Amino acid sequence: MITVIWRVTLKSQATRGRLIALGLLGAVGLAIGLAIGLGDVTDRLDASTNMVNAFGLSLYVPVVTLVFASAALGDPAEDGTLVYLWLRPVARWQIVAGTVLATLTVTMPLVLATVGLAAALTGAGGRLIGGALAASALAVLAYTTIFTWLGLRVRRALVWGLAYILLWEGFVASAGRSAARLAIRAYTRSVLAHATGIHLKLATVSVVFAVAVPLAVSVVAGAVTVRRLRRTEVA
Repeated sequence: MITVIWRVTLKSQATRGRLIALGLLGAVGLAIGLAIGLGDVTDRLDASTNMVNAFGLSLYVPVVTLVFASAALGDPAEDGTLVYLWLRPVARWQIVAGTVLATLTVTMPLVLATVGLAAALTGAGGRLIGGALAASALAVLAYTTIFTWLGLRVRRALVWGLAYILLWEGFVASAGRSAARLAIRAYTRSVLAHATGIHLKLATVSVVFAVAVPLAVSVVAGAVTVRRLRRTEVA
């Protein structure tokens, strides 16, 4: 049943409009990476790391994941088609697993290809590419489960998700370490910073916690989504 849910969700998510729009956004990152690679930069690794952080981890990765993950259960819940799946004798965890896997099927290759290529175009070397890929993969996994839950929990999840990305992670989390602990960005930045040796704001988490926390968040968010789906009255 997970395979069926995966196929249905994937077909509804991977629309031409979404892929084109997010592809154009990714092209901006590639252009920036190429500009750094061709430019006369004093510290190429520093400039490239900050580019991956500012464009990739702070904007592209969370926005791409939000667009697909919030729609996975959010769109069927809003248009009323979720009831047809909800009424079937299917374990709720299978529904969540299928939708999460469908989201990862789209977002992971798209994000890793774009961020990895942008990092490579800078010419900063393997440390940057490896750090960018590792940080992006962790971010996609954590954001996918969080935004899948958000899509089921609230209407207009895209708006709420953008508010979290831009307002909470962009501004509030920068106010101090306590707030930063509630931002996925702090952990992914730490992975990137440890890989490249470049200091980044909020990147104060050890490697162990920088990897463990996003993974733990993914498990908890997935469990909360299953619980929400079990208790929600779908009509």
